[in-house]
Amino acid sequence: MSKNFIIIDGNSLINRAYYAMQRPMMTKEGVYTQAIYGFVNMLNKIKQDYSPDYIAVAWDLKTPTFRHKEYSEYKAGRKKMPPELAMQLPLMKDVLDAMNITNLSMEGFEADDIIGTLAKRGEAEGIKTLIITGDKDALQLAGHDTKVLITKKGISEFDLYDYDKMLERYELTPTQFIDLKGLMGDSSDNIPGIPGVGEKTGINLLKQFGSIEELLNRTEEISSAKLREKVEENANLARMSRMLAEIITNVPIEIDFEEMAYREPDYHKLIDIYSKLEFNSFLKKMNSMGAMEKQEEAISSNATSSIVDDIVIQPETIIISEEDKVEKSLPKKGSEIYIKILSDNSHINMPKIDGIGILYNEKKDWVFNYYTGGAIDKAIEIIGKNKYALCGHGIVSEEYILLVKDSMGWQTSYDTEIAAYLLDASRSGYSIKALAMENLHIELMDEKDLLKEAGQIDLLGSNDTAFGEYALAYLSAAVKLRAIQETKISEYNLESVYREVELPLIEVLASMEKEGFKAEAKDLKSFGEEMDDEIQSLVTEIHKLAGKEFNVNSTQQLGGILFEDLNLPHGKKTKTGYSTGAEVLEKIKEYHPIVDLILRYRTLSKLKSTYIDGLIPLIGKDNRIHPHFRQTVTATGRISCTEPNLQNIPIRNEYGRLIRKAFKPSDENHILIGADYSQIELRVLAHLSGDEGLIEAFNNGDDIHRATASRVFNIPYDEVTSLDRSKAKAVNFGVIYGMSGFGLAEELGIGRYEAENYINDYFAKHEKVKAYMDEQKSKCRDNGYTETLLGRRRYIPEIKSPNFNIRSLGERLAMNSPIQGSAADIIKIAMIKVYNELKEKGYKSKLILQVHDELIIDTDSTEEEQIKELLIRNMMEAVKLKVELVCDLNFGNTWYDLK
Repeated sequence: MSKNFIIIDGNSLINRAYYAMQRPMMTKEGVYTQAIYGFVNMLNKIKQDYSPDYIAVAWDLKTPTFRHKEYSEYKAGRKKMPPELAMQLPLMKDVLDAMNITNLSMEGFEADDIIGTLAKRGEAEGIKTLIITGDKDALQLAGHDTKVLITKKGISEFDLYDYDKMLERYELTPTQFIDLKGLMGDSSDNIPGIPGVGEKTGINLLKQFGSIEELLNRTEEISSAKLREKVEENANLARMSRMLAEIITNVPIEIDFEEMAYREPDYHKLIDIYSKLEFNSFLKKMNSMGAMEKQEEAISSNATSSIVDDIVIQPETIIISEEDKVEKSLPKKGSEIYIKILSDNSHINMPKIDGIGILYNEKKDWVFNYYTGGAIDKAIEIIGKNKYALCGHGIVSEEYILLVKDSMGWQTSYDTEIAAYLLDASRSGYSIKALAMENLHIELMDEKDLLKEAGQIDLLGSNDTAFGEYALAYLSAAVKLRAIQETKISEYNLESVYREVELPLIEVLASMEKEGFKAEAKDLKSFGEEMDDEIQSLVTEIHKLAGKEFNVNSTQQLGGILFEDLNLPHGKKTKTGYSTGAEVLEKIKEYHPIVDLILRYRTLSKLKSTYIDGLIPLIGKDNRIHPHFRQTVTATGRISCTEPNLQNIPIRNEYGRLIRKAFKPSDENHILIGADYSQIELRVLAHLSGDEGLIEAFNNGDDIHRATASRVFNIPYDEVTSLDRSKAKAVNFGVIYGMSGFGLAEELGIGRYEAENYINDYFAKHEKVKAYMDEQKSKCRDNGYTETLLGRRRYIPEIKSPNFNIRSLGERLAMNSPIQGSAADIIKIAMIKVYNELKEKGYKSKLILQVHDELIIDTDSTEEEQIKELLIRNMMEAVKLKVELVCDLNFGNTWYDLK
């Protein structure tokens, strides 16, 4: 039985892969990977579909070939390879090396020549060859034992040619196809051919004469005088073109087929490079294809995994459901435990707990206990009493449940989710499933799938074992992840921000979630009814101005009304109709009053659906909303609020402010006290840059925007108008966010030239700010990341992009991230200080909300004066800067009253 040989045109396939991907892919280090990803996907399909005995990939080199020496214009004018693709070629070859697939290239020759040579050798040895390429030049190699697969869309669409298919499609033999290329030329390779001769004419000539040489010897037989003249005038051009088009099949490449034999990958290398390229889906696929054992062998020698070699976790799963046995199964007081609570994590009502898994190290032997049934509440009680140091992944969920169950006394010791976030804040997610795959190359079951499966099992009997096994695997992964993370945290000098800010903050957020914020459903319903009335009035008025009724929510119908019936100016019409986005409407609202009404209708409708209809169902039985607070969502270090996002209730909109009236103290014996930082980002900029003008203005207690207007616009401080101040404010914040002249012009509604002058004048008066911003860009380009005041990193791969727009975004992020991130660090420190003092001094008042630069405390009326002082002091003393941190204090009986 003959063997199969697959030889791939590497440049052709990686080009197809690059342009087939709909979006760019990039690692946190700024390395583009979409071409490699697409190539590997196609390669895996090739191996699956064609089961090769031998496989190799041929590549072009940058050096000139013999064709360039014969014809200097060969391939001249060809579009240069994008740098985003060029940087992926060496990495692609590394992947192939790890797969034990041979990379072939040779100076003076093209990949086609290597392919042709090996195909002919294969024919001589009775080996069936499949050539995979997107270049039709290779059709000349088709034969009875050699097939050519021409890719069209990836490799899901292709044409397959052998000798017979060539005769069918072109009515020519593969060898005659070389002559066809000589006659018609090839614009992609800049092969001239005979001017005016296309495929149809060329085929007809070769069917009559057989070859170029025969054609040139018998030109008198060409029936068309005009064609005859062209052929005779360009005879030498035709011969040269044929020479350029012909693939060489005797390249002196020294390799035998056994060196190209298909074999198992080097899993150690492949796992390592897939991890660096962040190809978690390929790692997962390797597991599912039965490569797990081989992977584990490779992992034992993997550089990163060597850190966890000594961690052996093989305890038995012990299920304890009897309350009186719990005391005997828990570790000694003060021990560090890894904890996983399987729960619905409900923040609306009391969470339903399915089980608690605890993993701990006792005398160098790991012990795992799993508590169910009546043992759950007892275990929770003892966790607090024994003052355990808690470890886990996303442990804020566990701490929330412990607090809800009135378990206190434990400490936070380690969180692998927070550590992963601190090491790379630009990831899209931090699930333990993804981190275990990426770092440990093991696949954990998805918790949602487990709960779904366990629910079905429960119909037949106990699901304790399934839950216990999952909790053990989960916590074992956390132990091993920690070993890897701690090394990196130390290497990156992140111990301080991790131990002193991020870990202590977990308990603060869990406490805020547990306390919640009282919300009156009746008030929200009342506001909702008011909004419904106004929304309906707006619809009536919009219909009146439009001259007919239509669905205001339909962009297609709205586009017709605005841009056809009312003939308002518009951009290009797409296949689905006119664009009616807010950006478009803002630009045309001066042309017709209907536009303003539509914008208001949209604002109110969104407010109603998000903050009235959306909030009411989230009010628990205790009449409070318990939002989730998360540390791992924003790349800047800011805390996010979800389910619901109370941070996003608009303050500048009248109904947004009204919604805040529904949020109240816990009872009539409490008031709300809030404090927010004044101009914290500009204060941080003053500190980081050391700019004397900014520092002096802040320390003098000046209005910073008025002071900026005075300096930049050369106006005496007392003569600065409100308009001058507004412009200066836009410039101040524009500088922080790296705004261009174009952006500032849009913001202020002025010309771009004037806006750029404002920015230039600002930097002329604040030279240290300009120097600081330039330094941040330079450092980020060199290091790949920026750092905050406390050393928190943000990786910005965009800054190394060859694409101007992406690179410009990276530069803006490099300038802004240290400022935003430092402000985030400061509010986090303030939260920890406030929370700890409230807790340590036994105050009844509770910290319940953080919104951007503001903290809100639900304050017992008897503690009002102490809380005001405590809040302001801890916020102002959070960190020591070159300028004073200033806070504005507010208090009242609703959230509305705090602003």
